[in-house]
Amino acid sequence: MAWLILGVAVVTEIVWALSLKWAATQGSWGASAIPIALSFVNMGLLAMAMRGLPAGTAYAVWTGLGAVGVTIFGVILFGEKLNTVQMGFIALIIVGVVGTKFFATT
Repeated sequence: MAWLILGVAVVTEIVWALSLKWAATQGSWGASAIPIALSFVNMGLLAMAMRGLPAGTAYAVWTGLGAVGVTIFGVILFGEKLNTVQMGFIALIIVGVVGTKFFATT
C-alpha cells in the first residue's frame, strides 16, 4: 500500500511542479493558490508513504520520478528542449529508481 501511495505522491509532485510554471504565466493570486494547495496534498501523501517505507527510499523515488515526469511533461506541454545527453542522465535516474525499488528492504 505504501508504494501505491508513493506513486500517487509522485503524480501529485509532477502536477505541483507543472502548476508552478503555469501559475507563473498567469500572474494572479488565484492561480498561485493551486500549487500551494497541491504542495499540502503532495507532502501529506509523501508522509503517508513514509509510514511504510524507509525515508530515504521514499524520498529518492519521489524526487527522481518527479524530476523525470516534470522533464517529460515540460517538453510536451511547454515545448522545452531536451538533448541526448540529458536523456541519458534521465535514463540513469530511472535505473536508479528501479534499483532502489528492487532492493528496498520493505
